[in-house]
Amino acid sequence: MSDSIYSGLTMLGGATVQPQSPDAAVLERVPNPNPGDAYVVRFTAPEFTSLCPITGQPDFAHLVIDYVPGDWLVESKSLKLFLTSFRNHGAFHEACTVGIGKRLVAELAPQWLRIGGYWYPRGGIPIDVFYQTGDAPKGVWIPSQDVPGYRGRG
Repeated sequence: MSDSIYSGLTMLGGATVQPQSPDAAVLERVPNPNPGDAYVVRFTAPEFTSLCPITGQPDFAHLVIDYVPGDWLVESKSLKLFLTSFRNHGAFHEACTVGIGKRLVAELAPQWLRIGGYWYPRGGIPIDVFYQTGDAPKGVWIPSQDVPGYRGRG
């Protein structure tokens, strides 16, 4: 591939500033090097953090993002900065998880995407949130996310 297809990238290989909010974060994309093949890309963020919109207390989740690319892949550094932009962002678990999935769909137009948000307890109740764009493409191996439910000390 030519270097010119990467000339629009602003984060890869250079110093970057942490976005102050998800809306301010830029998700960059690169061409899929295998556009004729259906395969799964997985990102795992085991230390995702956001803030409770009511109390301002931190919330923690283990996110697993799976997608079957179309013409584009998400550039991983921009994804990392996007996810860390939630650290000072107040939103409920559902808004964070579904919002991340929808933002990726809007930027990448994948063939299929799912995100599992495995949230640690708030008020003694873990809240797990799942979003998916539809049925997975036929013939693509979609591995289980294998994130165990929260057990506490029991």
